[in-house]
Amino acid sequence: MAIRLGLSLPQAQQYDIGRDVPDVARTAERIGYESLWVYERALFPEPQTQGLYGIEGLPWPDEYRGVPEPLVTLTLAVTATERAELGTSVLVAPLHGPFQLAKALGTLDAASGGRVVAGLGTGWSLDEYAAAGEASFEERGRVLDEVIDVCRAVWGPDPVTYEGRLAKIASAVVAPKPARPIPILLPGNSKKAMTRLVDRAEGWMPIAMGVEQLDTQWRQLQDLAAERGRATPIRTVVRVNARYTPKAYDGADRSPFQGNVAQIVEDLAAHAAIGLDEFFFELQGHARDAQELKDVAAEVYEAVRAAGI
Repeated sequence: MAIRLGLSLPQAQQYDIGRDVPDVARTAERIGYESLWVYERALFPEPQTQGLYGIEGLPWPDEYRGVPEPLVTLTLAVTATERAELGTSVLVAPLHGPFQLAKALGTLDAASGGRVVAGLGTGWSLDEYAAAGEASFEERGRVLDEVIDVCRAVWGPDPVTYEGRLAKIASAVVAPKPARPIPILLPGNSKKAMTRLVDRAEGWMPIAMGVEQLDTQWRQLQDLAAERGRATPIRTVVRVNARYTPKAYDGADRSPFQGNVAQIVEDLAAHAAIGLDEFFFELQGHARDAQELKDVAAEVYEAVRAAGI
């Protein structure tokens, strides 16, 4: 059975969001992509006060300048598509008020006919937390837990009631409801995060950093799920941060998914052999414009399917 393939929507500076997002979404679905994805980067500190991912001295990439709001971006793709799932990978949940986030996701799912996938995370940028003013960085894990609780309550049957630290909902009708239960996916890069995922989420959203590392994490997650008695399977959606080049990259320092289409397909085949459900390609950051993004996305998709993956 072929793996499912997805594509990131254009959010970098070189794109015209209102024009290019619907165009790329429509084209990607026509090519055959089964899911479309957005990410969240709320701001770009200048001068930088913190390294990328919190790593001292690591600069933020220019593609993080001016990233549009993720749910607005997905909304632009709703009426341009009919079948593709619409996902966040990831939305930094503690930057948002839990009730309003739950209501927005529920509304988007209703509008799309049940196609939203809520990939949630805690983020790492201190500047973003300070700007959002919703929660402290130190409490990000607890806040994510409450966001999940509020979402489950708001998306559930009326009347909705909820009593938490951040949100308090007296008996109320909260509509529109999602067209179907919205799956929540989480990263799982620590024992605590994996435990949250196994106990509270439908799926796992890792980044393809290499076959051995991904395989090890997947085995750890499966072992933990068995240990904790999880009965339902864990959906897997792997983010592929591809660095496409027209010609083959022949340097000894080649990283996974760096190079031409043949090299990207070769790397995907190795990662898919682990037994994961779905991969989506992040190609938009390095494309010159929407036309190049569509062309490369089509070439990659056709090559993957031709390889029988």
